[in-house]
Amino acid sequence: MKKKIAAVIINFFIRAAMGMALIFFINQYVLPPDSSINVGMNAVSFLTSGTLGIPGVGLLYGIMCYQIL
Repeated sequence: MKKKIAAVIINFFIRAAMGMALIFFINQYVLPPDSSINVGMNAVSFLTSGTLGIPGVGLLYGIMCYQIL
């Protein structure tokens, strides 16, 4: 039981770290510097990318695109 809980926690932090790295990469190198689509690197984006993974990062960018409309 403890191994399963540890595996879930490790998996969460790996997904969260990869999601934050992806957000940083997209904000720095993909989007133009004066873009309003940049996603902030904060606790909400950390939890979203940790819980949902890469689709969560896509969700965050989708929400930012929707706010522009």
